[in-house]
Amino acid sequence: MKKIEAIIKPFKLDEVKDAINAIGVQGMTVVEVKGFGRQKGHTELYRGAEYVIDFIPKIKIELVVADNMVEKVINTIEKTAKTGKIGDGKIFVYNIEDALRIRTGERGEIAL
Repeated sequence: MKKIEAIIKPFKLDEVKDAINAIGVQGMTVVEVKGFGRQKGHTELYRGAEYVIDFIPKIKIELVVADNMVEKVINTIEKTAKTGKIGDGKIFVYNIEDALRIRTGERGEIAL
């Protein structure tokens, strides 16, 4: 099993969620996060004063999937979240040793 974390632009969330559901992945966790990479921050004007926003709002999607679904999920997220502009995000993949469904006690991939 693998955990996939994807950091994407907020306006792409619904599109990515629908695409992931369409390939058969049922569950995900979504968190609103702030950060920056090469995009750095940006400057905004408020009541005539200019100020810098260092951390840019993003969405982090977390999914745990069977090993045979990893490439399909990564490709789906990449294709759906891509705008071609700086700040499109990143995808990270981690190994998962075990999973347990609390309600039933099921373990491993069956718990997903």
